[in-house]
Amino acid sequence: MIKCLSKETNFETSFTNGRHKGSCDVPAEKGGGDAGFRPLELLEAALASCLNIWLRMYATRHNMPLAGLATEVSLDRRVAGEAVFEYGLELDGPITEGQRQELLQAAQSCPVYQTLSQKILFKYEPR
Repeated sequence: MIKCLSKETNFETSFTNGRHKGSCDVPAEKGGGDAGFRPLELLEAALASCLNIWLRMYATRHNMPLAGLATEVSLDRRVAGEAVFEYGLELDGPITEGQRQELLQAAQSCPVYQTLSQKILFKYEPR
């Protein structure tokens, strides 16, 4: 569970899971102080980091010589009613084309990818 707390400056928000902390804000042109990630950037970061970790774990479990991995994610919301996550993977190391294809396929089983691919519902729980 993540808990967010308002900070003193306009829209800056801190968040924690009880062990780690982060900061979120909006850009100055929207009245914020640009003191942290924008909320949608955190959503992009969740997918990008999960892809990165998941594929490195997959490569390790399958003895693939993946030397490094860079992941990029951007969220395209230009079409009303759609949220399109565009992602790229830069696979480093002496992997074969077959291993590359296997990793690209394995990306779709990343837990955040799987979660964002499902029907999403929201449930308010009073605190």
